[in-house]
This record gives sequence, structure tokens and C-alpha cells, in this order.
Amino acid sequence: MTRTLWTRTAAAAAALLLLAACGADEPAAETTGADPAEEQTLTVYSGREEELVADLFEQFETDTGIELDVRYGDSAELAATILEEGDSSPADVFFSQDAGSLGAVAQEGLFQELDADVLERVDERFRSPDGLWVGTSGRGRVAAYNTDLIDEGDLPDSIVDFTDPQWKGRIGFPPTNSSFQAFVAAMIELEGEDATRDFLEGLKANDPKLYEDNSSTVRGIAAEEIEVGFVNHYYIYEVAAEDGEIPVANHFFTGGDPGALVNAAGVGVLASSDATDAAREFVDYLTGDEGQTYFAEDTFEYPVAPGVEPGEDLVPLDEIESPDVDLSDLGATIEPALELLAEVGLL
Repeated sequence: MTRTLWTRTAAAAAALLLLAACGADEPAAETTGADPAEEQTLTVYSGREEELVADLFEQFETDTGIELDVRYGDSAELAATILEEGDSSPADVFFSQDAGSLGAVAQEGLFQELDADVLERVDERFRSPDGLWVGTSGRGRVAAYNTDLIDEGDLPDSIVDFTDPQWKGRIGFPPTNSSFQAFVAAMIELEGEDATRDFLEGLKANDPKLYEDNSSTVRGIAAEEIEVGFVNHYYIYEVAAEDGEIPVANHFFTGGDPGALVNAAGVGVLASSDATDAAREFVDYLTGDEGQTYFAEDTFEYPVAPGVEPGEDLVPLDEIESPDVDLSDLGATIEPALELLAEVGLL
């Protein structure tokens, strides 16, 4: 796998993380009088936004007594950082927003195999076939739309149809977001690079409004800056929870369309970790009742372990006509996806 583009985009983040790692080590030289065996600190590289998971992390610390040293960032950039750090990475755990970033780390042999009982509690489509990472929550790709401006019946069944000139100036999305990038990677898997390039060029020709992230995209839809935006399904609920009722709804694509990808946030334990037991406890917590309930009720995502129901009246996972793609394969196509996005001028 080539790392050129990932290395460029992650260089600054990698430097900051390494400096932070050095700084974090300094207090260890001081004598605290505490029993080192009782002090457990787990370093987590989190591609999940702080505002989404900070409460869950605090709950984990309270319940287990394990302290978390969390370093937040974009999932793709954190994956690139781990690839650069290799066996010297200070990270114990990589908690990613998408499976593609997990796959990129897994294919370089930097994860250790997870416990079978943890893997088996999660639907097999949301875990590595080699047992190297496991999903923690599911997220469906949608076209969120302004219900005051558009009737859902006027929306297309395929995301490709948004390259039609009739949508010029009416659409938007966050191209730097790892979930959007993973969708592009899935399209490459399904349709090939040429078709994906044609699609991206068609979107670019329609003068889309580019946003920083999914939340700002949804707010742009609500404010009528655009009529339709490509995001994960749960962002309309998160924005409504913060801002109040908004005139925005989700449109799911059909027929196995790439735009209906159901991706997974997930977690893997670094092979180089010197806190393996604590790291595995973290993974167990995220995939257990505590973590699954949190994702269902606090982030409006799909639980991936049986026995926990979504917190909102969501379209059932088995009713989403998602494409047949192995999420673990996306690690190999993230780099081509980034290159295509850069080539057409969306990055």
C-alpha cells in the first residue's frame, strides 16, 4: 500500500501526537508513591469526535478504574499516523469512525487478534474476517434533504443521479470527512476507479457546497444553503437534539446503490500495545451492553450486537438495501479514494 498522500495529510498531526507522547511520558519519572500495578492508563487514538464519545469514555473510566489518554483526530489521519509510527506507536487502541481506516491499519499487520467471544457478539459484516478489528456501531449513508424544499418522491434512487445538471448548486457534502471518503472507497470497490472518477467529476461540475463535517452539512440543509447533503443517517438527530426541530429528513438509496453503504465505527488493539489487558477490556466495554446502549441512545447509531434496540425510530438495518461490500476491503481503496478526490479538486 502506498502511503504518500496519507503521509502528507497526516504529517502535522503525527508530529503533534509524537510531541504529546513525549510530554506524556515526563511525569512518569517523578516519584508519586503510588503502586504502578494499580495505575492503568490506556492511550486511545479516537477518530470519533470528542463531543460524541467523551461521556462514554468518562463512564468507562468510572466503571473500570482505567484512565484514558485520548488523542482525537480524523480517522484517516490517525490511521496514517499509526502507519508512520509502526511498532513504536504510543497508541494502545485505535477507535475509528469508519472501517476503511481500520482496514488500512489491519493490512499492515499492526493489530492483534481480538478475543473470539467479543468478535462473535457482533454481526459478522461488522467485523474483520481475520478478527483484527470489531465494529462498535453501524451508520447508514443517506441523502439528507430539506423537507420544506423537496418532496422525497422527487429524490433519485441512486446517488449517481445527483450528477444530473438539474442538481447544480443544490447539493453539498464534507469531502474531508472520513465517512465520505470511505463511501468513495466503497464505490471504487463496487464500480471501479473510472466510474468513480466520472461520478466525482459530475458532482464537482454541479458546484456543490463543501462543508467541514456532517453536522455543518445538516445545518446547511436546515438553513436552505443547500437542498440535499450526503451524510451519515444519525446526524439529523444529533443536530435536532442540539438546535431543536429542523426541517430535514433522511432519504435512503435502494437497489444496493453505493450511496446506501452501511459502514461501521470500530476498534482495534495495536499489536505493539503494552497495556493489552486494559485495551481488550475497552473493546469488551464498547461492544457490551454499556457501549451498545450508549451508541443507541446517545449517538443515534445502530447497535451492532443483538439485544439492544436503536434509540430512535430508525429504518431497520435489514431493510436498508445496502451494497454487498466487505468493509475490511475498504482499507486497500482508501488511498485511491483520496487520490481521486484530490485529482478532481474536492480535497
